[in-house]
Amino acid sequence: MGTTDPEFDFVLSQRKAFDETQAGVKGLVDAGVKSVPTLFLHQPQKFEKASNLGNIRHVIPVIDLANIGKDPSKRQGLVDIVKEASETWGFFQVMNHDIPVSVLEEIKNGVKRFHELDTEAKKEFYSRDRSRSFLYNSNFDLYGSQPALNWRDSFRCRLYPDTKPEEIPLVCRDILLDYRAHIMKLGILLLELFSEALGLNPNYLKDMGCAEGLFSLCHYYPSCPEPDLTIGTNNHSDNDFFTVLLQDHIGGLQVKYHDNWIDITPVPGALVVNIGDLLQASFLFKSAEHRVLANHVGPRISIACFFSPSAKASLRIYGPIKELLSEDNPPKYRETTFADYEANYIAKGLDGTSALTRYRI
Repeated sequence: MGTTDPEFDFVLSQRKAFDETQAGVKGLVDAGVKSVPTLFLHQPQKFEKASNLGNIRHVIPVIDLANIGKDPSKRQGLVDIVKEASETWGFFQVMNHDIPVSVLEEIKNGVKRFHELDTEAKKEFYSRDRSRSFLYNSNFDLYGSQPALNWRDSFRCRLYPDTKPEEIPLVCRDILLDYRAHIMKLGILLLELFSEALGLNPNYLKDMGCAEGLFSLCHYYPSCPEPDLTIGTNNHSDNDFFTVLLQDHIGGLQVKYHDNWIDITPVPGALVVNIGDLLQASFLFKSAEHRVLANHVGPRISIACFFSPSAKASLRIYGPIKELLSEDNPPKYRETTFADYEANYIAKGLDGTSALTRYRI
């Protein structure tokens, strides 16, 4: 739609009015909305049921990391599982990752505490300026071209480097900083497993800068009066190297697998790991499309931690790993900087298409 389209202008004015409340989707629910507002209406056929109900073959792998550093044969077995999961699903879950259950529970509680502050208390953090260390809003691509909005609110926090603790709200500051230390440690281990799965030195991806930047998106999905008419998060892939996600017990996360949507059922104490676009562009792993359904039950809480290049590395060139290229395995994507890729991703928004398409050779 062009900007001279009256329908577009009307939609834009509605979105602006919603944005200016600074109350998010939670504000709509708190006001007692009984139906999904037009701004959030998606095409119902988009939400076909998951196809893995009762089908054990369509359950993403759950990998047990217990004693991984003590048994070389077990480590190699896990590397093989990580390789297969990353190439076929682009998703797996990990358990026995050494992050205490108490920390997992407190980070969910901290996210919930922030989102359930009074609107006036949250307004000082409401922003669309992505250079801020901490910002809260609803739908980062609110003014993009996607046909409908997502039924969720989020806050974004830079965890590493250049973290500014004084800018993080007190209700979640300590637990975010504590969680960061645990996630960074797990992230380094996962990078070692990814590197070994590719036949590379265990430190290869870490040395490539895959753990130089970390930020979290902490989502709050309010209960929805008509969940079949909207969606929590539209289908997309992640614009990072890889993501570590903690989801609560409610569920709703799905991954696209052979053109079918597959439920990623919450496993108590487990974390979801998924491959991002930058790893797919570098070699054979799969950055899979995924989405989150809306639900009558809520709020649903999730914490996604994104391993990305640091701001200082945003102009570094990323592309296919030279050691993995051959006549039989030519490059599939052209090189680009993270700054260019992120700008394209943000401008495109969650419109249901892959940002990688633009870079395919």
